[in-house]
Amino acid sequence: MIHPHPARAHVPVRIALTGANGGYGRTLLAQLRRTPELVPAVLVDPDAAGLDRTLAELGLDRDRLTVLPDAAGVAWADVDVLVEATGRIDVGTACAAAALDHGVHVVMVSKEVDTVAGIALAERARAAGRAYLPADGDQPANLIRLVDWVSATGLEIVAIGKAGEYDLVLDPVAGTVEQNGSVFPAPALAGLLDLGPDVRATLAARADAVAALKRSAAADLCEMTVVATRTGAVPDREDLHYPVARIAELADVYAAREHGGVRSRDGVVDVFSALRLPGEASVAGGVFAVVRTDDPVTWEMLRGKGHVVSRDGRYACLYWPYHAMGAETPLTIHAAVDGAGPAPQPRPTTVLAARTAGDLDPGTEFTVAGHHHEIAGVAPVMVAAEPGVAPYYLLAGARLNRAVGAGELVRVGDLDGADPGALAAHRVAEAAMTGAGVPA
Repeated sequence: MIHPHPARAHVPVRIALTGANGGYGRTLLAQLRRTPELVPAVLVDPDAAGLDRTLAELGLDRDRLTVLPDAAGVAWADVDVLVEATGRIDVGTACAAAALDHGVHVVMVSKEVDTVAGIALAERARAAGRAYLPADGDQPANLIRLVDWVSATGLEIVAIGKAGEYDLVLDPVAGTVEQNGSVFPAPALAGLLDLGPDVRATLAARADAVAALKRSAAADLCEMTVVATRTGAVPDREDLHYPVARIAELADVYAAREHGGVRSRDGVVDVFSALRLPGEASVAGGVFAVVRTDDPVTWEMLRGKGHVVSRDGRYACLYWPYHAMGAETPLTIHAAVDGAGPAPQPRPTTVLAARTAGDLDPGTEFTVAGHHHEIAGVAPVMVAAEPGVAPYYLLAGARLNRAVGAGELVRVGDLDGADPGALAAHRVAEAAMTGAGVPA
């Protein structure tokens, strides 16, 4: 049964989906079978055979769709909304710009594109009277929605963030931790399930216990940069805290340092590694907001109802334990068409930058690779916006024109061969950093 909702009572919306055969694209196509007012009209993916298999699995009639290997052949007059999900800054920037120039709204799944070109694309959309929105279903848009909801109540937010992609599932009897299907020894972690009186000491011991695991990912910092540019939140440290924490501990973990937590200031954005026992519900890579409490009676009452409140009662954590990928993206498509949605215009407050892991020689080439879209030789860091600092994903396909020492930030001037469209878009953000170009 399709439940009626006023947001869905409109004429069909024709959708172009790039990266249609990717994991995100598939989840959206599956959901669009249940939303007859949202019509997948154009699918773009270079893997034609793979897309054919996906369409067959989903029972979608290929003959009723326009299927293209790239976006060059898209007839934009037949499209109302572009959902951009390639994850590539060259393709994604060009396709989003073309859509906006033809009066087509853009729903941006490719967070990589947004951290390089989002400010320019949002300004292009504003000038064209069209929407440019991050996609519900991925953590950036979900966190922005949560911030909007919490802020509307009048609660004072001190920290926001998300869980990392994969939980740490502790088997205290075996002394092991499972992460994304792999099992690792972590015998010390079983004795650290309780935060104890010294929160930071316990978090440090937990981090040591799982030091062999990869917990930080470029995708996480990329997503939180999207959030930072739209909320004004800032990283407390450029590589984020990444505490190993249980859901019930978040209000204590993200307390101010003088109250035992990790925060050195208010208004931070961060990522935590979710620790749980087998059989316990997962936060599913969901999002959270830690707020400062005011009335003790209210929050003690809420603590009794199971809400996450810090042990001293100063802070509480509100969280959404999900990000359902394409199953949620119809919300953003509706918002684009209806002129709704909580996503504010992005501002150049934070740059996802690239800090070298070692000395790099002239001619070093950069390639984005792997599930987390990471670049060998450099670490992603979130830094205050400064003209000249190269966005992490602007390095994709580029090479160094000079030697860059260990620990340095790669700068735009250090790069040859950066994608021209993405570079031009980043120049718009640089102009805004100096007070020119994009309205605040």
